[in-house]
Amino acid sequence: MDSIDERLIAEGVTLPDAPAPAANYVPFVKTGNLVFVSGQLPMVDGECRYLGRLGDDVDLEEGVKAARLCAINILAQVKAACDGDLSRVTRVVRLGGFVASTPEFEQHPTVINGASDLMAAVFGEAGAHARAAVGVAALPRGVSVEVEGLFEVSE
Repeated sequence: MDSIDERLIAEGVTLPDAPAPAANYVPFVKTGNLVFVSGQLPMVDGECRYLGRLGDDVDLEEGVKAARLCAINILAQVKAACDGDLSRVTRVVRLGGFVASTPEFEQHPTVINGASDLMAAVFGEAGAHARAAVGVAALPRGVSVEVEGLFEVSE
């Protein structure tokens, strides 16, 4: 498969319209050949999914799914930043993942793999990226995961 659209289909992903910001910020900033995507939540049709904390009321499999859903919303923002053309992405530079968890939970990297794995599947070698996976006490709207991204794009 050569096209981004074919890879998305193979992953079972249909990109939503880019979610609107929930506060006083913009969903992405494009400067030069970089697109900075604000933290995206695991939302579907404006509704938050996977509420709670890992190690408490959200299990590891659900956390991975939440991170993947965040990544889908990131891709929707990047697509909007690229005027609908994801083939303009030349590199996924970095993902930052935040996992609401109990103090005992230590599998933050595994959770954020849900986002990283999707980027690799969609962009191939260009999807390899730097990353942080950080545990936090709480996230907006009670979600279990939030992911932000930085992308290099062509004109």
